[in-house]
Amino acid sequence: MSSHLHADHSAAQPPDRGTLDALITQARTLRGGLDAVRRGAGGGPDGQGPPEPGPATGDLRARWQRALCELAVHQLDDLGSQLDQLREGLPPETPLTGPPADLPPDHTAHDGTGIVHGTLPPPRPGTASELVGRVGSADWNLLTDEVSWSPELFRIFGRTAEDGPLSLDELPSWVLPEDQPGLATAFTDCLVDGRAVDHEFRLVRPDGAVRTVHLVGEPVLDDDGSTASMWAMVRDVSELRRSERAVRETRDSLQRERHFAQTERRLAVELQRTVLPPWRGSLRFPHGDDRVVGALDLAAHYLPSATSTLIGGDWYDALELPGGATLLTVGDLTGHGVTAASGVAMLLGAVRGMAVAGVGPGPLLGHLNHLLDAAAQPSLGSALCCRYEPHARTLTWSQAGHPPPLLFRHGRGRVLSRPEGVLLGVTSGAAYGQRTEQLAPGDLLILHTDGLAPGAGQEGTPRRPGAPHPGAVRLLGLGDRFAAAASAQECVRAVAEEFDDRAREDDACVLVVRIAA
Repeated sequence: MSSHLHADHSAAQPPDRGTLDALITQARTLRGGLDAVRRGAGGGPDGQGPPEPGPATGDLRARWQRALCELAVHQLDDLGSQLDQLREGLPPETPLTGPPADLPPDHTAHDGTGIVHGTLPPPRPGTASELVGRVGSADWNLLTDEVSWSPELFRIFGRTAEDGPLSLDELPSWVLPEDQPGLATAFTDCLVDGRAVDHEFRLVRPDGAVRTVHLVGEPVLDDDGSTASMWAMVRDVSELRRSERAVRETRDSLQRERHFAQTERRLAVELQRTVLPPWRGSLRFPHGDDRVVGALDLAAHYLPSATSTLIGGDWYDALELPGGATLLTVGDLTGHGVTAASGVAMLLGAVRGMAVAGVGPGPLLGHLNHLLDAAAQPSLGSALCCRYEPHARTLTWSQAGHPPPLLFRHGRGRVLSRPEGVLLGVTSGAAYGQRTEQLAPGDLLILHTDGLAPGAGQEGTPRRPGAPHPGAVRLLGLGDRFAAAASAQECVRAVAEEFDDRAREDDACVLVVRIAA
C-alpha cells in the first residue's frame, strides 16, 4: 500500500512486536472465552454453526443472544486477522534508482510482481489472514493510470489476477445502482478536494453474490498539492452487517413480543377484574346482616403466580340465590392470558345463570362439561360447586377433578370426602355426584384451587390415590390461627402469609366461608 503521508511528513515507526504479540494473545483469549459464551447461548457443541435442534431453538430471546455472539465473533476474527497482518510486517522495499519525475519523492512504485510496495503482504498459507481474507488494499495512480490490487481484494470482488484490477472509472459499474451516487461523491471529495474516504457500499460479484464492503482511503499529493494517486483499504463486512441485521431484527421482534405480552396482560387483568367479585374485606350473606340463622361471613384472595406474569384461569364466586340459598364456587381453567380470562368469563356466567335457575351442583357441572366439550376451542378445567342452605346449615356440593373443601371445627380441620367427578371437558356425557355436609355455627369452610402450593397439580409430581392435596396439608396446619381469627378476612390474611411462595408456578385463589355462631 502506498504511503498516504505527504512528502514532508515523516513515516510512522513499525509497531513493537512484543506489544503485538501481547495483543494477539489477548484477542485469542477473548475468542476462546466467546466460544464458551456461544455454547451457553445455544450454539452448536463446538461453538460453530447453527444450534442443535431443541425446544429452545425457537425461543426468540435465545436467537437474539446467538446473533449478538455471532456479531462479536466476526469482530474478534477481524481483529485477530488484522493483528496477524501487522505482526507479519511490510515486505522489503526494492531499491529504486529514483522516483519518476512526475511522482513525489516518497511515492512507492509497482515492481511488476503484483505487489505494491507499502501494501500488506499476501498471507502465508495457513495463517489467520488467509483464512479470514476479508481485507484488501488498492492503489490507483492518476498520473500513469496504473492500478494495483492485493490478492485479498481480488477475492473480495470475485476476480482473478488474470482479470486484472478495476480502474476508478470501472468500479461504479460493479456497485448497486442505489449506492453509486454516494460512492461517486466520496471519490470526488477525495480526488478533487483531497479529503479522506470512509464509505460503505454494496457490490455485485460475477457469480451474482452481493457483498457489502467498507472502503477507507486517502489521496497521495504531489509537490504541487495535487492528487497524484489514491490508496484504499477495502474490508468485506458482509457477515458483520448480516450479524448486525440479525441482532436488530431479533431485538425488534423481541420488543414487539414484549409489547404484545404487556398488552395481553393488561387486557387479561381488566377482564379478570370485571369477572371476579370486586370484594374488599369480608362480605356477609345476607348482605349486612349476620343475625340471620346460618348467615355467612366470606372473604377471598387471588394469589398470582410467582414465576409468570401471565394471568391464569382461576376463579372464585359467591352469589345469593332466590329463596335465600348461596352459591359458592371456585375453579381453574387451563391456559393463561386473554384466552383463559375470556373462558372464565363464559364459564362463570353459565354457573351463575344455572344456579339462579335452581340447577343443583351435580347437574350444573354436567352442563359445564358439555359447554367446554362443545366449545370451538375445547379446553379442560376443574371446578368445585356448592349450594349452601342457611336455615338447615347444609352444604350440597360437587366437584370436577378439583380439590375438595376443607372443614374446620373448633380448630381442627379435615378434608371432605369428595363425590365422583372428572375434569371438565375430558369426556362427553360425564355424570357428577353430589354430597351433603351438615354444618354447625362457627364452622369454617375453605375452598381453593389446585395451584395453591408449589408443584401442586404439576406434571412429574403425582400424588398417591387418596393422598391430600399439598395445599390442603398446609391449610390444615393453620387450624389454630383460623380458630383465633375474628373474621373470614383475618383467615384469608393467614392463608396469604402462609402461601407467600416464590416458587409457586401457577395462579391460585382461596374462598373462606365462616358460618355465623
